[in-house]
Amino acid sequence: MIGITSFGAFIPRLRLSRTSIARSMGWSAPAIMTVAQGERSICNWDEDSITMAVASARDCLIGKRKEELDGLYLASTTLPFADRQNAGIVAAALNLRDDMLTADVTASQKAGTTALITALESVKSGDRHHILVTATDRRETKAASMYEMWCGDGAASLMVGERDVIAEFRGSHSLSCDFVDHYRGSMKRYDYMWEERWIRDEGYSKIIPETVSALLDKLGITMDQVDRLIYPCVFKSEHRKIAGLLGADSGKVVDTMHEVCGETGCAHPLVMLVSALERAKPGERIVVAGFGQGCNALCFDVTEHILHLPERKGAEGSLAGGGSIDDYPRWLTSRGIIETDRGIRAEIPMQTAMTALWRKRRMILGLVGGRCRRCGTPQYPRMDICVNPLCGALKSQDDYEFAPVPAVIKTFTGDFLAVSVDPPALYGMIQFEGGGRMMTDFTDCTLKDLKVGLPVTMAFKRRAVDTGRGNVNYFWKAVPVRGTGIVDDDPVR
Repeated sequence: MIGITSFGAFIPRLRLSRTSIARSMGWSAPAIMTVAQGERSICNWDEDSITMAVASARDCLIGKRKEELDGLYLASTTLPFADRQNAGIVAAALNLRDDMLTADVTASQKAGTTALITALESVKSGDRHHILVTATDRRETKAASMYEMWCGDGAASLMVGERDVIAEFRGSHSLSCDFVDHYRGSMKRYDYMWEERWIRDEGYSKIIPETVSALLDKLGITMDQVDRLIYPCVFKSEHRKIAGLLGADSGKVVDTMHEVCGETGCAHPLVMLVSALERAKPGERIVVAGFGQGCNALCFDVTEHILHLPERKGAEGSLAGGGSIDDYPRWLTSRGIIETDRGIRAEIPMQTAMTALWRKRRMILGLVGGRCRRCGTPQYPRMDICVNPLCGALKSQDDYEFAPVPAVIKTFTGDFLAVSVDPPALYGMIQFEGGGRMMTDFTDCTLKDLKVGLPVTMAFKRRAVDTGRGNVNYFWKAVPVRGTGIVDDDPVR
């Protein structure tokens, strides 16, 4: 049996109220008032397509042996590097094996489903056995545009294989055509969009039904035998129309999630699929389609194994942990649409020594430290001498991954003098469970959220962006776990 063996998702914590956009820019573009309901997900300043991919992949790998992975396909139309394999950065952050295939899949909104079909066919052929597929997008949008209202940031990951399959792959059908609803030139920041009526009438309402109908015919099934139908469409009325064309009642059609996060680009079919799998029961049949210069349609049958999948955040958990803002200028600033004066302190050299990054790649990208074989003491970074004063063993360190280890805050500060896109800069000392300490930045929080003794988890984030050279420096930051109210009894300890 071949199919999906696990799933995960990541929607950024921050959400921007669409009414705040309309309130600020409605005078310039009155049409945006028509889609001003709900909120859209937005990346924090230290998040991008790669960090979201890592977060969703970690969610997907809960309860799975990542050592078994022999492939990683990263789908996105907003990858930060044009000539550096972005999937390789994700693999390094996840501490995956070196002897595996990694690939970037891009240049179309159906890239996520294309990567999924490719992975399934590869496993079906027997060439590979466990592949991680991650789709992620952080699309740039002009202020006061319909895209700004429609789009959202997010990622989803699916693991495919031949053991413990939770959704069996029944088949797929693809339609490839150069139907241009929008495009982005290689040197351009924003998408150029064609007329909406053209996109609705000749794009969504023809290409999606044609592809899904061809898949059903290929498999010899009817829409009556489908329990959940998934396809992204930014037009609400057109989304309902497509269901009617396919003969699907409203109960079968999975919500597009416009009001809670917006459309997350090439990740959106997989985000919606994750949302459906979270609620799916054994025996249900799911059809999912991804639209973009054609269409991909896939069919899955949910199995009993879905009942035994360990708990994870998924789409529902990510959405539940969000925080809404209506500060439109903050959104424009964090996205670089408004350029603010950050002072001369921001003029420090930003060049990354690639030689040092290569030698210390596991420490920096994978947050790998050491643990002493003699006394069991973990430490970060890994050193030649054990940090335990009662041990002091020489060259006794084995690799030890700190990213999944829970930690608590030992010290913290809010620094208004340090350079920060979102001041104050928050940083301090954290203590890992079982041993090991490190100085780190705090993110996805405010100064008032921090307390000594508060639990934190580690998240892969952007540390700094070298705009002059087009490079992004990534590292791990601490994210406070909200709602615990835990305070250390001995702050000095």
